[in-house]
Amino acid sequence: MKSPVFINTLIFVADLDRATRFYRDVLGQTVLESAGDFVRLENGLALHTGRALEETTFGESEPDSRPYGRRNLVLYFESDEIEAMLERVSTVSELIHPIETQAWGQRVFRFHDPDGHIVEIGEPM
Repeated sequence: MKSPVFINTLIFVADLDRATRFYRDVLGQTVLESAGDFVRLENGLALHTGRALEETTFGESEPDSRPYGRRNLVLYFESDEIEAMLERVSTVSELIHPIETQAWGQRVFRFHDPDGHIVEIGEPM
């Protein structure tokens, strides 16, 4: 029996247009496909309208308005221009922390996307 092939990570978002603009315009990701409640970006990341995905997955959507990001997932990116990325991101996002050198020697910063998901940008090792 063959193993399944991993295609992408799909994150729930409250507002697909807002999330798409953030990942495309702020983080510079390329939109590869856009179909209704779904947007596939380069590098294996996809966005899906949360309410629609809740219905598809669970048969119903949550009635509350809690943010989808719940401190349990980190979307990790790398950039050779970490200072420029920090400057760009800090004008539109809530920073968790500025650039810090981690115990393993890599410089990173972390912030929240519009849905509260943790995003980390680090320098290539």
